[in-house]
Amino acid sequence: MTVTPEREALGTFLRHVLEVLDGDVAAVYADLDLADYRPRYSPLVRVLVAEGPLAIRDLAARVGVTHSAASQTVAQMARAGLVELAPGADARQRIVSLTDRARGLLPVIEAEWAATTTAMRRLDAELPVPLADELYAVLAALRRRPLRDRIVDTGLAPTRPA
Repeated sequence: MTVTPEREALGTFLRHVLEVLDGDVAAVYADLDLADYRPRYSPLVRVLVAEGPLAIRDLAARVGVTHSAASQTVAQMARAGLVELAPGADARQRIVSLTDRARGLLPVIEAEWAATTTAMRRLDAELPVPLADELYAVLAALRRRPLRDRIVDTGLAPTRPA
């Protein structure tokens, strides 16, 4: 039996939706005997194909994730033999480039990306609002007024014990 988190536990619910989506994409790779390839790698691979080797900080900015998230993903990709790291301009910088293994997987990665994009468009057609549109709207609203401020404004937020 699959359990769906309650609506009020929004963070749990969002993570659950992401796990379902990523799990199904990962299953496509597992069916291709690529169980060590994670869906989160594809955006980084696509940026590296388009722009060539990049510092982790620049890669993070292009993909739209934090430096920490990109660094963790790059470490996983290095363990999977998909990227190599080289020293950058200073001791703190590491330059990420694709390996021959990653380049060999590009036709599969691009085919999966196209198939997933098409599948998501078809899913969007079943939704009241396309998923990405709704997520962009949520992010824009939170940039205008963070959830923390909204919580405080309820007057229901707990106060620090004396």
